[in-house]
Amino acid sequence: MSSHVPPSPRFFWGDQPEESDYYASRGVKNHQSFYQSPYGRIFTQSFHPIDRETCEHVPIKGVVFMTHGFGSDTGWLFQNTAITYATWGYAVYCADLLGHGRSDGIPGYIGDFEAVAGASLSFFLSVRKDPVYADLPAFLFGESMGGAVTLLMYLRSPPDTWTGMILSAPLLIMLEDRKPSKLRLFLFGLLFGIAETWQVMPNKGVRNLFRDPDRVRIIRANPRQYTGTPRVGTVRELVRICEYLQQSFATVTVPFLTVHGTADGMTAPEGSKMLYEKAQSKDKSLILYEGFYHSLIQGESEENRKRVLGDMREWIDERIKRYSSGIAKTVKAEEVGFSASDKQ
Repeated sequence: MSSHVPPSPRFFWGDQPEESDYYASRGVKNHQSFYQSPYGRIFTQSFHPIDRETCEHVPIKGVVFMTHGFGSDTGWLFQNTAITYATWGYAVYCADLLGHGRSDGIPGYIGDFEAVAGASLSFFLSVRKDPVYADLPAFLFGESMGGAVTLLMYLRSPPDTWTGMILSAPLLIMLEDRKPSKLRLFLFGLLFGIAETWQVMPNKGVRNLFRDPDRVRIIRANPRQYTGTPRVGTVRELVRICEYLQQSFATVTVPFLTVHGTADGMTAPEGSKMLYEKAQSKDKSLILYEGFYHSLIQGESEENRKRVLGDMREWIDERIKRYSSGIAKTVKAEEVGFSASDKQ
């Protein structure tokens, strides 16, 4: 007797209401489009705060550019973070990484970390440089592997592009039990690229990733989530980029906040500690949450989620006070140059 598996809902909140109505109920306006980067076509979306009663746009005090983690995308539960930041008075822009979600690439394959970061950075800079945002503070945000992408984007950006950076459980040091065998990578390397996309790397399973079982069910229902075995090229690049970023920590000068759970079973809290210790930033903050798991915003209990988000809000709002000229302006997504091309 075969077991019946219910179909995935259309959205993470269910099959109803429609997107526009749901976003309006949360106090945001969502805009979706595709962006042709030098490295491939990526799916993008933005969230702008609106008045819940009139649905009119309200002034924003800054812009935040968000990057999701491995296997995820911007269109399921991750967007909850973007929506939350928008309700704080920020315009938020997100992009599905290459090889993820609705962007180009082989699902779950990151053969060139520079290209993956470069595609998103190309989009982010096109928005950041738009005249409507030029005089507003701008922040980078990255979660998990998206934290590594975010740090690399910062390192590849022109000086003084970003006001600050927020990293949530960033992948900066691989846990010892998740590092691949050097012998295995060497042997696959002897195949001269033939094995790059093979899904043959050991899957160490998930430990201390999500605490809330209800959220686990929602995340697993994401039809665009990559759940396959790690690909050879992806693991090789993750090892390489972690080593590179560790060597680059001392060149970081931007104000930043990095947060990590001490019971994280996916990324090492030592990475956040090392970044905090070695970065030259004069304004830097590290928060370690005792006993928290990896997914600090999407997977923790409601009480813990509110604590993490509260700390993030306090940090970013304080940087607005420190580093902005007090400008606030009303901006619509359709007023930004990128949105005029290749609309969804």
